[in-house]
Amino acid sequence: MNRQQIIESRLQQALSPMHLEVVNETHMHNAPEDNESHYKVIAVSEQFSGKSLLQRHRLINAALADELANGIHALALHTLTPDEWAQKNGQAIESPPCLGGGAK
Repeated sequence: MNRQQIIESRLQQALSPMHLEVVNETHMHNAPEDNESHYKVIAVSEQFSGKSLLQRHRLINAALADELANGIHALALHTLTPDEWAQKNGQAIESPPCLGGGAK
C-alpha cells in the first residue's frame, strides 16, 4: 500500500466520512515526486459537527500520527460537516502553487 492509500484507509476508519479525497500534491512542490510528502485532504464527516476547526484537525492528526511522524511534510486539511459541504456545492478550494519552500 502506498502512502496515499494508507492515509485514505486510516481516515475512513477514524471518521467514516461521507466524502473523502486524498490528493498527493508532491509534484507541486520542490520535492521528488516519489517522496510522497505533500497531501491535501478533503474530509466530510458528521464527526466534525459541533467541533472547532482545531478540534477537527486534531482528529485527523491523531488518525495520521504515524504518517506525520514518518515523512509527511505538508498536509492541507479541508474538514467539513455534511451541511457545510452542501453549502459549498461539493467544492473545495484548490491548493496554491508552491513558493519553492524558501528557495530563491
